[in-house]
Amino acid sequence: MNTLIGVRSANTHRRSHVAAFSRASFIIVFLFALSLLGLTGCNIPAGNNNSNNSNGNANGNSNSNAQNTNVNGAIYSTYGVHNPPSDSPCKPPNCVYQRAPGEPADPAYPEYWVSGWNMYRVYKKFKEYPPPYDGAPPSQLVEGTDYEKSWGKTYYDSTTTWPGGEGAMMEYYENRCLPIFPISNKFTCAFISLGKIAYFVTYEKDRPAGMPPVCLFSGYNHPPRRNFIEHLPYAAGDSAQIGTGGQGYSFWVTVADGTPYQTGVKPVPDVLKYIMFGYGFAPKDGQIMPQSFYFSGYPMPPADAPFVSQNYIDFQAVKPNPAETWDQVKNLDPNSLPQCQLFDPPKDSKLLQGTQKQAPTWADIGRVSKAVKEAK
Repeated sequence: MNTLIGVRSANTHRRSHVAAFSRASFIIVFLFALSLLGLTGCNIPAGNNNSNNSNGNANGNSNSNAQNTNVNGAIYSTYGVHNPPSDSPCKPPNCVYQRAPGEPADPAYPEYWVSGWNMYRVYKKFKEYPPPYDGAPPSQLVEGTDYEKSWGKTYYDSTTTWPGGEGAMMEYYENRCLPIFPISNKFTCAFISLGKIAYFVTYEKDRPAGMPPVCLFSGYNHPPRRNFIEHLPYAAGDSAQIGTGGQGYSFWVTVADGTPYQTGVKPVPDVLKYIMFGYGFAPKDGQIMPQSFYFSGYPMPPADAPFVSQNYIDFQAVKPNPAETWDQVKNLDPNSLPQCQLFDPPKDSKLLQGTQKQAPTWADIGRVSKAVKEAK
């Protein structure tokens, strides 16, 4: 979730003013949300040809800058990180947290950067040993028994401008996609965004049956701004877990109405009633740099991801190579793409095998309260 990583709540409404959106080169990966929400100069491995074309598949989120109704759909609650604060039930005004005396100054993203990361999907003992983690999960958690480790990369460039707005981001997940959806994540994927338009990309080598090469993930989900951390509360407990000089920012939100519930990961509440998003920074070469992105995944099978942590490695403040990132979707018209069905997959999808019962997703945040409000 850089994302946001992470991480999302479906607020379906239409914007009245829509600007023409031309066919162009643009990309930003979420998330959670998100999110959010990471990838270092990722060279797509040979055989990962995504065979992109204008007939991809899309999960539409609303985009006030889009013309076609396909780009107008669900807007996910990201509390100011990926879309305006007005689209989320924020606690402070404009979703901006004022720092208390003694709390460190807000860190900021470099203008552009590339970084690989290790992703830890923690599915056992998660209440006793939640993130953030200073590197790998603690020794009390055993890889293969309590958590699974996979790999990915994030590209970020705030200096670019696209028809959909400013900034570009891509998160690439190798062999294990982002586990925030109620489906199996055992495939390679990428979230690519330019300005407000976010794409979901799959690759030929392990694309799930029936899933398109590209679908529209959102029409209103821009990359985090460089100062995005102002939208998250400082968490002293998280900071201590990151280690010396660490700065952790996180909160839990209530699934039912989307309101912030608790600052800091601990104590861990009921993961079927609350969803968490967090981000960590740590000193590196005399500067405070991104350290990890930690968040709630889909807590039940088949994803089985109560907690997920993406811990950065080989972080570099360099410009991403367009040929490895944005070029994958630059010639696609988002209006021609089908909408993704990641949060609400077809009931007969093989990706749902192993599902025991329904658990909340980022798309459910505030869904009930919004439906009640609109009915009045």
